[in-house]
Amino acid sequence: FRVEMRSLNHRFLEIAMKISPHLNEHEIPLRHLVKKRFARGKFDVLVSLKEEENPRIKVHRELAREIYNSLLSLKEELSLSGTIGIETIAGFRELIVNEEVPRDTELLYSAFTEAMDRVQDMRNKEGESIAQDMWSRLERVEQMNTQVSLLCPEVVNKCKERFMERLTLLFGDAQYDENRVLQESAIIAEKTDISEEITRINSHVKQMRQILSDGDTIGRKVEFLLQEFNREVNTVASKTDDYRISGMTVEMKAELEKMREQAQNVQ
Repeated sequence: FRVEMRSLNHRFLEIAMKISPHLNEHEIPLRHLVKKRFARGKFDVLVSLKEEENPRIKVHRELAREIYNSLLSLKEELSLSGTIGIETIAGFRELIVNEEVPRDTELLYSAFTEAMDRVQDMRNKEGESIAQDMWSRLERVEQMNTQVSLLCPEVVNKCKERFMERLTLLFGDAQYDENRVLQESAIIAEKTDISEEITRINSHVKQMRQILSDGDTIGRKVEFLLQEFNREVNTVASKTDDYRISGMTVEMKAELEKMREQAQNVQ
């Protein structure tokens, strides 16, 4: 038996199998073996006999006798002329049957398993490369998040300063309701505070490291967690107008997008 198997990156599991007509009965069991081993990927599988043997045929002799005797009886009964020869008998296709050639199907499944093993080895090597890339990008996201957290107090103070400057410019020496001002300043501080988002991003980093360390089937988990990452980074970008933080959020989203592309290649 000859088994050729190719695996391409794909978000779902898709199997395209071409199998020799002599082996059709094994297609479904072989598909189940692929589904049991792999969770993602587009598989092109070719299963054939190494050498297609010449067909072996045999003549159904008992049936030939029955046909001959029936025709001979009909000829006598109807007083028909002519002879009943081999040409007449050969016209009945039912007489010629293909003889099933015995095959050791254990060898078929052994070859198929070996092909899957080799594909698995290649996927593991590619997975190690992808994992290293994702680890490095994750560290980069963590570093930028740390820089954002260090800038956070400064950004909040500047926001307060701008608020007080505008308040002074608006009222001058005039009296105003201090309680109202405190309420407004509290609202502004809450709108510009990104400490919660920073904390959640750090939490996502730890969770992503755990997922990458666990291995196994992680592609969907990684994709889902990256969505949560993006949500927090977008919130940070929308809450602050500091150009330094804005630049970092752009870089973080770029790294997360590259990780998302890689996640589609991970089982």
